[in-house]
Amino acid sequence: MHVTFEDAQKAVEAALTKARATGTQMCIAIVDSGAELKAFARMDDAWVGSVDIAIKKAKTACFFAMPTGQIGALSQPGGPLYGIEHSNGGLITFPGGVPIVNRDGVLIGAIGVSGSSVENDHLVATAGSEAIGVSALPDHPWRT
Repeated sequence: MHVTFEDAQKAVEAALTKARATGTQMCIAIVDSGAELKAFARMDDAWVGSVDIAIKKAKTACFFAMPTGQIGALSQPGGPLYGIEHSNGGLITFPGGVPIVNRDGVLIGAIGVSGSSVENDHLVATAGSEAIGVSALPDHPWRT
């Protein structure tokens, strides 16, 4: 099951609203459950480098069905996922990417946000995800 075009647009709009509330200029990417780009927005004056980061955060959250910040915690030296950021054509393992899970607990896509602090990126991504679903799957053995 994939996030619909209409829901992807709703998630982008919710994320844009939260970005404006934080006074930041963001890039926002929505991917479907196959980690393919479904919707994208780049606010005026958002960094060009944030385009790629937002898309990779969304893909990373989708590939592993968990927030990118959790993957980052697991991928530190000595951690069980150390070096994972070099897989899958390059992953982003700091906050700002979260899964999009429907009300039945099924992963339907993910959102990635870049353009500010990782704390703001995560807040904006969560707002987008929660506009159309939830941002967490049921328990998984890798989650901390």
